[in-house]
Amino acid sequence: MAYNSSFNLESMVVPLKAATVYAAHEASQFLGGEIIPVVNIPAGSASLQVPLMGSVTATKLTSESQDDIANSVVTDTAVSIPAAIYAARTVLRDLGGIDPSDIGRILGNGVSAKFDEDVAAQLESATITNEIDTAGTVSLDFILEAVETIRTAGEMGPLFGVLSPAMATNLLKNIGTAAYAGSNFQGNALQNADLGVVGGVRFITSSYMTANQGTIFAGDAFRIGMFKNIDIEIGRRPEAVGNTVVGNLHAGVGLVDAARACRLYDVA
Repeated sequence: MAYNSSFNLESMVVPLKAATVYAAHEASQFLGGEIIPVVNIPAGSASLQVPLMGSVTATKLTSESQDDIANSVVTDTAVSIPAAIYAARTVLRDLGGIDPSDIGRILGNGVSAKFDEDVAAQLESATITNEIDTAGTVSLDFILEAVETIRTAGEMGPLFGVLSPAMATNLLKNIGTAAYAGSNFQGNALQNADLGVVGGVRFITSSYMTANQGTIFAGDAFRIGMFKNIDIEIGRRPEAVGNTVVGNLHAGVGLVDAARACRLYDVA
């Protein structure tokens, strides 16, 4: 339904905000927190402080005559993730004829796209020292090597993988070879063009990843700091004879523990 905002501002706001929030979370692969955990930033803070805790070595006691075990100091390194404002603005004029839900959808998609770009940049960060050169292609061997690297570092939790479209296609082509002919695994992957779970890694494809790049990681490798989730603000703009509508998100994303991640990329 279209609105004349000079008369129906209150009834316009609800569908506009609902469409903005819905579109942003539907379009974003990361705002929901299923892949990278989301932590609320405390009020009054401009950044999220994530503690990176160290480990201790246990002592084995085999008799009553042994000395007391030694005290172990647990190291605590703070990783700071600053919050940024992601925003998109447009003007909804009093002429009407435009459904505010469409405006909300466009604003929500724009804000979430900008945020997902930053997440992809973190996934490709050069500070992830675990790297595998795929030489322009990718196979299940590379996936298993990346998993081995992360597991060797002590991470035994669920793993996720985010691949560029080019890398995902190369992996699908690899699965489509005669080596997997007739298997349910091959049939599901090629029928749906969905990698699903490969080598214990749940994969998704992101258009924001650089060509021939991907990253496999555990959830604790990254964090999203959330100051304020997707929202809208509306202000009257007399010179435009309408209302300025701003879709916005206050959040940040950062790498916390590089040992829990491994990059797949083409060095060339």
